[in-house]
Amino acid sequence: MRRSMIPILVALFYVTSLGAAPGPNSSESRNTKNRADVTRPVPVSKRQVRRHKPYQIGTASWYGKQFEGKPTATGEPYDMHEFTAAHMTLPLGTWVKVTNLRNGNWVVVRINDRGPVVPGRIIDLSYGAARMLNFKARGLTRVRLDIIHPDTLAFAEPMAGLP
Repeated sequence: MRRSMIPILVALFYVTSLGAAPGPNSSESRNTKNRADVTRPVPVSKRQVRRHKPYQIGTASWYGKQFEGKPTATGEPYDMHEFTAAHMTLPLGTWVKVTNLRNGNWVVVRINDRGPVVPGRIIDLSYGAARMLNFKARGLTRVRLDIIHPDTLAFAEPMAGLP
């Protein structure tokens, strides 16, 4: 008798578990046409999106081992692994977001030196910054410079972003 009950119980279990999904309860509305959909994105016109103009766009180079330990314009010794840079006109101590326009990688550097001395280049990056931007083997790349204002800088540590 027990053996004949097992298939019946199994069949009963499957039949009861195949029930339909429950409908809305009394607190849910059946009419969704009048309800505002909060998950729908709000269309934004191109005029509403405010893009910041870059400070500068141009060619960047990097410098490394040959300057290691030599004093920079700020007086501190050059460390090729720090995220620092040389710029001709930006005030020393300025934080700059440098974006590699070839691959989208970016890094925030501190201006601590003067340069570049080669005409046509806008910034000389440290070896560490060039490495983060993934152009150290190439030597030169087109970059975008954006000034980082101190009130937007969360902390005074080197930062980098990779896509």
